[in-house]
Amino acid sequence: MSNIAGKAYAMNVITPIRWYMTWINKVIFWFALKFPSTLSGLITLSLIHYARWVIIGRKQFPHLDEHQPKEDLHYSYMLFFSNFNGSWAQYVDSFTFAIPAGLDQFWKWNIRYPRSVPLTPFHSYITYNQIQTDHYYNAYPMASSNDIKSAKKLKAALIDFDAQHGNKSPDDFIKEYNALLRSLQHDMGTMQPLPIVSLADQAKGD
Repeated sequence: MSNIAGKAYAMNVITPIRWYMTWINKVIFWFALKFPSTLSGLITLSLIHYARWVIIGRKQFPHLDEHQPKEDLHYSYMLFFSNFNGSWAQYVDSFTFAIPAGLDQFWKWNIRYPRSVPLTPFHSYITYNQIQTDHYYNAYPMASSNDIKSAKKLKAALIDFDAQHGNKSPDDFIKEYNALLRSLQHDMGTMQPLPIVSLADQAKGD
């Protein structure tokens, strides 16, 4: 499954936009960047590693060589890239529940966009326009975004613990160490692949 590396999934979605409506999408993205509170529901989703939208005009695709024929495109295109933890369906559904109005604004002017609710047409739209990931490198494939946050917290706590209690007697040290373990127990997860949510979700990644 080239889209999956350990606990992470890479999604690439390319959707066409009527070229004369591209400026509206750019204004919408400018507004979202200027007022990030409009994306607060998205920002709070801890399963997301990365998400980015890019709009390319029909005359903005790179022309790498003078012998390369110039494209005569009828549409501009919006590219959506994201890395996340969990299954394909969990991610798409989380987006819908977190910022349904935001999704509809971002994709509203894209060709045949069905709206984010109900879910089934939206799933079909994403599936149809998704480009499979041929190669996906992940530096920490068995770590989710929450695992990384927990690891940073653990490291800072251990450094601080060593500075404060490194020279204590064995009895005092073990007492403080056990207290540290109790305070950090929720940040000590296992590093292993996620279970398959369903055979349908497994097929999405093939």
